[in-house]
Amino acid sequence: MTAHFFLLRDSLTLERLGWIDELLKFYFLNLNPQSFRHTTHYREEMFTFFLTGDALYSLQNPDTAGLWESLFSLPSIKIVCDQGELALRGITVERLKMKNPDVVITHNSLALNGRPSFWKDVMKYARQHDQPIPSTIGYFHMTSPYMSHSSESLLQSLGAALETHASWDLYCYLDGIHTGHQGQAPQGAENVGDGLEDLEERAGKRGLHGQIMASARCAAARGYCAREEGKEGLVPACTIRPVRIRTLHEIAAQFRGNHIILAENSASFAMKKETIRPGLSFDEKWRVPPINILVTRHPYGSEYAAGALDFAMACAKKEIQTRVVFMENGVYTLSGVHACNKRKGCVNLQETVDSASGSENLQFFAYTPSLQARNITKNPKLTGVIPIGAPELGTLLFFPPTGIVANHQRILFF
Repeated sequence: MTAHFFLLRDSLTLERLGWIDELLKFYFLNLNPQSFRHTTHYREEMFTFFLTGDALYSLQNPDTAGLWESLFSLPSIKIVCDQGELALRGITVERLKMKNPDVVITHNSLALNGRPSFWKDVMKYARQHDQPIPSTIGYFHMTSPYMSHSSESLLQSLGAALETHASWDLYCYLDGIHTGHQGQAPQGAENVGDGLEDLEERAGKRGLHGQIMASARCAAARGYCAREEGKEGLVPACTIRPVRIRTLHEIAAQFRGNHIILAENSASFAMKKETIRPGLSFDEKWRVPPINILVTRHPYGSEYAAGALDFAMACAKKEIQTRVVFMENGVYTLSGVHACNKRKGCVNLQETVDSASGSENLQFFAYTPSLQARNITKNPKLTGVIPIGAPELGTLLFFPPTGIVANHQRILFF
């Protein structure tokens, strides 16, 4: 089975769904034109979209419904909806389901508690591609609890991993650090801290592991760790028991494993089988899944763009082939001439990109359609950032870097 899948939670804009549509058209028309013959063999080569949260509104929104119809016209597309989130939001997709009964799935597998579980569907699918049993599934978490339902979904996803007999790794980054605060006592919401401690205990009882690694830089910035006399480095100051404060390089090192790593908005694309040549010996570094980081948010309105660059550079230093693509509002990182004007704590992201350009294992790209849609151009001094269109993006995401023989590559949305 060719395992290409998206896990999408944020609102799906017309722009985002548009470039995804172009990406899949590139795949089917240029890489797998045989799939239009609808033979049994090619029906198995499928893109699966797992939709939860605000992404579900795109199925009902008239602005994006047309693009979904375009996607449905392609062979071997399936959408798995979060049944509980559909009901919570009062979203009806019956019209789409009647027109595409084999494409739009609105009922989820049952968890051990007898309730429908969207996350069990996700984990069962991700679990297929990480052998042998037992395996590990990673989750890269960047958002704080209670302000949204993201951490509730986090607990459900890690619990579903255990039900599929997989260990789990949780990587807390940016505001994801807040999930590990001790003494949480929310009213009207599930206690995320207690939930994570319970999941770690459940993993141990099943002979599996559940570990939480929190970025030292993000933890220090938010007061979660401190320096103690006589101890080297930072130590936890107010975290729940399972949390381990680690450098970003130590977290990036975990990405050298072959396990599937999910995030609120992420994807995993399988490598084409013919790129792996049996009988040849490869160093371990060539088997590490490449990572593609999509910078989609404005450069200075939040920590996402800066965090994306820091994480990308950490991955590259761990000999992970890393590509950073600026697209959607992320292209503002490249436009104009940025000046911090001696503002305290300000990091000029254009200077960061320029200084990192040419680094080993790291490449930067600008998605030209996003620049054109905003009537802006790339700063010509950023010569290390390569402009690409939809075909080049398709080549980037569906073909591994030269020499890489991993079975999949990862895509994270920042």
